[in-house]
Amino acid sequence: MTDAPTIADDLSLALQLADRADAISTDRFAAADLRVSTKPDRTFVTDADQAVERAIRSHIEAQRPSDGIYGEEYGTQGDSTRQWIIDPIDGTANYLRGVPVWGTLIALAIDGTPVVGVASAPLLGKRWWAAEGSGAWVQTGTEDARRIHVSQVSELADASLSFQSIAQWDEAGYLDRLIALTRSMWRDRAYGDLWSYTLLAEGHVDAVAEFGVQPYDIAALIPIVQEAGGRFTSVTGDAALTSGSPLATNGLLHDAFLGALI
Repeated sequence: MTDAPTIADDLSLALQLADRADAISTDRFAAADLRVSTKPDRTFVTDADQAVERAIRSHIEAQRPSDGIYGEEYGTQGDSTRQWIIDPIDGTANYLRGVPVWGTLIALAIDGTPVVGVASAPLLGKRWWAAEGSGAWVQTGTEDARRIHVSQVSELADASLSFQSIAQWDEAGYLDRLIALTRSMWRDRAYGDLWSYTLLAEGHVDAVAEFGVQPYDIAALIPIVQEAGGRFTSVTGDAALTSGSPLATNGLLHDAFLGALI
């Protein structure tokens, strides 16, 4: 009987998966023959999204045959308490338009809680990762990895928020609250997708809030933000992963943001 993998083993595997993903997605970025189609939910998918997810699934199946997998493009397989959650290209709309803000998100959830997360953005030259109890880290280019921490901003008037898109908030019926919130803050921007959460984990912004989000959009980012010292819930204060409406902050500002949104 083989020993169960440690969380360090799982993180090592997630980083290997990100290497494979980056090789495929970078090669297909801005390709003249990139194939783009529209899914039933009216979101875009490219042949790169599909190729990345197939490669990740194949490697997980070989290395962790008993684990479950949940990916954006090919759904769920297996019913293990250990589930890999994959967004092969987070920011597909950017990817297909030649905007370099996109990346691959890879998480391992155990009993529904993400405990390992890797976010890799090869065109930005950055990769972020975290494992439960081991801190959050970033590597830029060939530099040594460094540990990252959220900001220490404690007043809403000094805070910077990334809110994804106005249309998202309008459709969710939260636009008036967003406008009121931005009037009480220092700065608001829509950096978008994985970049918003990694900026939060590095201490460059203080809060991120979204609507219409799937588990694969945030699973990898939850441990990265939390291990950097931040807090991650829904906009109503409940568990974030399946809520569809995540709120992530530096922790110090979390209650203030919840109070402004509930």
